[in-house]
Amino acid sequence: MKVQLLDLASQYRKIRKEVMAEVKRVCDSQHYVLGKNVSGLEEEIAAYCGAKFAVGVASGSDAILLALMAAGVGRGDKVITTPFTFFATAGSIARLGAIPLFVDIDPKTYNIDPDALTAALKRNSKTVKAVIPVHLYGQCADMGPVNAISKKYKIAVIEDAAQSIGAEYRGRRAGSIGDMGCLSFYPTKNLGCFGDGGMVTTNSEKLARRVKMLRVHGSMVRYYHDEVGANSRLDELQAAILRVKLRHLGPWTEGRIRNAGRYDSIFKKAGLSGLVATPYIREGNLSVFNQYVVRVKKRDELRRYLAGLGVGTEVYYPLCLHQQKCFKYLGYRKGDFPASEAAAKEVLALPIYPELKPVEQRYVVESIAAFYGSGRP
Repeated sequence: MKVQLLDLASQYRKIRKEVMAEVKRVCDSQHYVLGKNVSGLEEEIAAYCGAKFAVGVASGSDAILLALMAAGVGRGDKVITTPFTFFATAGSIARLGAIPLFVDIDPKTYNIDPDALTAALKRNSKTVKAVIPVHLYGQCADMGPVNAISKKYKIAVIEDAAQSIGAEYRGRRAGSIGDMGCLSFYPTKNLGCFGDGGMVTTNSEKLARRVKMLRVHGSMVRYYHDEVGANSRLDELQAAILRVKLRHLGPWTEGRIRNAGRYDSIFKKAGLSGLVATPYIREGNLSVFNQYVVRVKKRDELRRYLAGLGVGTEVYYPLCLHQQKCFKYLGYRKGDFPASEAAAKEVLALPIYPELKPVEQRYVVESIAAFYGSGRP
């Protein structure tokens, strides 16, 4: 049996007619940039996330970059985030000439440790301009303490919700909890387009206007520029596709949650306690399981074994950001963030897409059990 990490083709077959009808309408209109589909999607995403405003941009990476710019982050400012995340989180900070200031993660949720955030702000209160809590793997960070400490020090809270559209923290959805939220519509996301796309959400009309200006070279009136922005617009084709897919996002999310629960049950029955740690979801959180990530011993050896049996897996992420070559200038060393570094050695993402069949999930777990039953660890 072969079990892919992600089967986008299966999803596409079910919605192909809907998608192609909308693509045809856009092509027939010959209006490809910032049209009715972009504005319509912005309204729909804002409503879905529980935010007042949403602004479509070219990618999730640009969403973070433009949110930082809208928050006034510039050269020499410090922005706190974790080293256990996708590169764009810290890369966007560095692109502005600002300084990524890393703090460690909660080893259970993989999200920012509020105590570490508090300690970092006490030491750097005059130079920190913002914090980017990452909602990793589909679960919101512990936003109550994050917002409280950020308010105390008067810094902006920019949610990296690239993996977490629809996730909830105490009844509030990702993208509506901080000052701004950043969404990615990369094809592998729970809501993915057919290329790159992103969105900035906010409850502030002022910030929404500023992001709209920044996405078109800092211009509100054509050919008149208040500041240097970027060329970062979500195009009509991608917006049209996303509007179709958004109508299906609820059932797809339910499918991921159902599959995660089934994995939990199968792993429990397999008697792999101590060898495989299934995802920990904090009380009050609703995870949308962009990834189903387990912690395992002998991770790389297990991954090779599973590949040989036709089981697709991925590692998010194998090297922490403070250990990346391009961030060597920050002066961090191995051992500075032990929880993040330990996670990078042990996490493994398993197939979790909505169309995944129970028999395929059992095969995945049975294959993992066979690996550990062989005496390899």
